[in-house]
Amino acid sequence: MKRTAVSPVDQAVITRSLLAAADEMGVKLIRSAHSPVVREAQDCSAAILDPSGRVVAQAELIPIQLGSITRTFRACLAFHPLDELADGDFLVNNDPYSGGQHLPDIFLFSPIFLDGDLIGVTATVVHHIDLGGGAPGLNPEAGDVHEEGIRLPPSRWSFERDWNGGPFERLVRANVRMPDATIGDLNAQFAANAVGGERLRELVRRYGRETVAAAMNEVLDYSERRVRAAIAGAPDGLYHGEAWLDDDGAGQDPVPVRAAVRIAGDSIEVDFTGTAGQAASNINSPFASTVSSAVACIKAVLTDPDIPFNEGAERAVTVTAPYGSLVNPRPPAPVRARLLPSYRVVNAVMDALAQAVPDRVIAPGYDTTAVCCLSHRGEERVNIYLEIFGGGFGAGPGNDGCDGVDSMLSNCSNIPIEAMEFEYPFFRVDDYSLRSASGGAGQWRGGMGFQRVYSILCEGVTFATYGDRFRIAPKGLFGGLPGARAETLVERDGECHALGSKQSFALRTGDRLIVRTGGGGGYGPPDRRDQAAARRDRADGVAQDHGPA
Repeated sequence: MKRTAVSPVDQAVITRSLLAAADEMGVKLIRSAHSPVVREAQDCSAAILDPSGRVVAQAELIPIQLGSITRTFRACLAFHPLDELADGDFLVNNDPYSGGQHLPDIFLFSPIFLDGDLIGVTATVVHHIDLGGGAPGLNPEAGDVHEEGIRLPPSRWSFERDWNGGPFERLVRANVRMPDATIGDLNAQFAANAVGGERLRELVRRYGRETVAAAMNEVLDYSERRVRAAIAGAPDGLYHGEAWLDDDGAGQDPVPVRAAVRIAGDSIEVDFTGTAGQAASNINSPFASTVSSAVACIKAVLTDPDIPFNEGAERAVTVTAPYGSLVNPRPPAPVRARLLPSYRVVNAVMDALAQAVPDRVIAPGYDTTAVCCLSHRGEERVNIYLEIFGGGFGAGPGNDGCDGVDSMLSNCSNIPIEAMEFEYPFFRVDDYSLRSASGGAGQWRGGMGFQRVYSILCEGVTFATYGDRFRIAPKGLFGGLPGARAETLVERDGECHALGSKQSFALRTGDRLIVRTGGGGGYGPPDRRDQAAARRDRADGVAQDHGPA
């Protein structure tokens, strides 16, 4: 069928309008949200899909969520085809074994109609503060996915019939510990989807359905062309990389993630054969997360930042992983901490690409989603604080690593201390500071991690966490030194107790919880560092003269 011709000017306007609409959806989602993890930390994403269900525009928020939206939606279409959808319907999916990621990430899709015709789909995903399960907010001891929370398989609902007191809202409300927060954040998703839907209708009213659909096709093709051209600039070959998790949360042995990256012309194949088998603990990565992580790494290393990240950008990349492995587990394996192996996917692919394009990679950073969850069981309700911590970025050719920021797949902001203490009166933050000299030395130094200290103000508080880099430091690259390792401590009655990276722990009134995140690896030999930069490091107290602390 002949495609409608779109003038270059109209193409540019429609493309920018779609991207602006997705960004506006993200802003609406954040400003409307109830929970600080969304409202402040921005653990959410938004996108616009074309009438065929392909992602054409995304807000620049959480890469691990953005890269999987198409797969999550396709799982919904397997049960609810596009031609069966009606105005007012919405689709929901958080099932890790049906295109989802982990249970807290609820994907909400709203088909958009104009004059009875489907013109696109708007999508949002939010990390919800609690979805039930065996413990408030986070259950590090979960033995399978059912212990991690309520599972919402790909399903179709009607907003008018099933929400606002309807059966779907009642189902969710009955299965969570903080219903006002969860329902409030879902309402923010509905609001953001509605904003994107109205912007899409405005575009179609102005340019016509066929023109907008053709422009959407060109957006996808443009991204594909740019990505393929970038890949073609890298040398053909088969490159191998690996990265290691400290442990699986049950035993003490390191856990490998291995990647074979084959570059052939303008395409890339990534194979994770040789990666460890799936774990009994919650550190398994659903395949959608694995694909998102590999694609995000390849795009970051090989391409330019101005290329729109949509389904077209993924066409040149093929990812495979053995079924039953850490990065493609069988159900019902728990997956709550899926970002831990996802980051090692990034590290392993980056390690392989360092052999092909050494001038475009960076050293490993802290590269860990360290989740800090403090919950308090009061007489009337449960209150849950949850925050995603980053650390130091790895250094790269020509630049030091960033200090104290979230890692690349998560990209969350910090929750301001004032917002924390307003929402959570059961603790106080005593210290929030960078860890001096925690970045690996090098010609360019790694970024520094940070420290957060909490004083516990009442009984009934539980700390739950998962993280990594407690034992295996992020290595330096091309002669750079490793960054500092992470650690978590509890000061109680004058004694200091070290906690593990993946556990829960009952706290008491007067305890001080100390969370320290790791630094990034250095790039290049330290003796090649610019002398003015070295003097500045010493003056600022950030110089590192040896390996990890």
